[in-house]
Amino acid sequence: MGFLTFLMNGTIEAAPHEHSEALHEIKIQDIEGVHIGNAQDNAAKTGVTAMIFPQGAQAGVDISGGGPASRETPVLSPTTNPTPLNALVLSGGSAYGLAAANGVMQYLEEHNIGFNTGFALVPIVCQSDIYDLSYGSNKIRPDSKMGYAACEDAMYNNNPRMGSVGAGTGATVGKLYGMKQSEKSGLGIYAVQMGNIKIAAVVTVNALGDIYDAESGQKLAGLKTPDRKAFLDSSQEMYRAGAKIKSDRTNTTIGAIITNASFDKTQLTKIASMTRNAYARCIRPVGTLADGDTIYAVSVGDQKADLNTIGTLAADVMSEAIKRAVESSAMDDTDYLANCRSIGK
Repeated sequence: MGFLTFLMNGTIEAAPHEHSEALHEIKIQDIEGVHIGNAQDNAAKTGVTAMIFPQGAQAGVDISGGGPASRETPVLSPTTNPTPLNALVLSGGSAYGLAAANGVMQYLEEHNIGFNTGFALVPIVCQSDIYDLSYGSNKIRPDSKMGYAACEDAMYNNNPRMGSVGAGTGATVGKLYGMKQSEKSGLGIYAVQMGNIKIAAVVTVNALGDIYDAESGQKLAGLKTPDRKAFLDSSQEMYRAGAKIKSDRTNTTIGAIITNASFDKTQLTKIASMTRNAYARCIRPVGTLADGDTIYAVSVGDQKADLNTIGTLAADVMSEAIKRAVESSAMDDTDYLANCRSIGK
């Protein structure tokens, strides 16, 4: 992103973005071949984000967390057939929320979207979920109806919002000491164009750790003091006291890179792994056994591009999407705490 310049008087200042003229922001719906929609239960604080690829797409995946809740991710392995992906689903509800894919499958079949096996049309749908059962209701989770509704929003509207919507409805961060010292997060989206290349990031930030601005290093959200008047540093708290994580396996940041550049599954798997650099820049700690961190990389076009360039850019775009996820989800403490659950309740 930005870089630093050492001045003759000994001070350091941030120089303008070196690539500011090469890139410009676009809407994610400016990328042809993808439709994105949200559905949520605002009372239960959970939801679904669906990305539909009507013409199919190639995809890869990188899973760096220790506790993912996912569906059909093996189909994206470079060792499997290059079967086109028809939908990618991000959802709340932990493993329960995987039921949302049933509604996505139903919608795609009804609209003749899927892989024709000769005997039946089989939509190829991958899904990853966050654990949001500690916020809002732990009895109401995304189901097939919510998955179907997210598809309707994607295909009819294709104008996704950010914040506490879709898969980000129940997202939270900074949970080392439990929910009462955590903060609200949500769904972030950011897209840019570089020449003919378009690339976007969609991410639901539901991390154990704290969230930082990748450029400035400023802490944006995370672990609070017991009186919630200041921040604590989650990593330093772990080092200082050997703190036991109170929310084991109750996190996960899930995201996707979508580009019109043409890559196969092996190349997209590498791009997904390069995008993981964004998680390291913005989330601390990250990739723990209490997280199920997952990144998908999806190709929906035929533009030629260099893998190293796209992988590097993907990490920058994802960093901004993470920032927007927490900034668009800021919430008054009273409203936030009213929906936080305690263990066993």
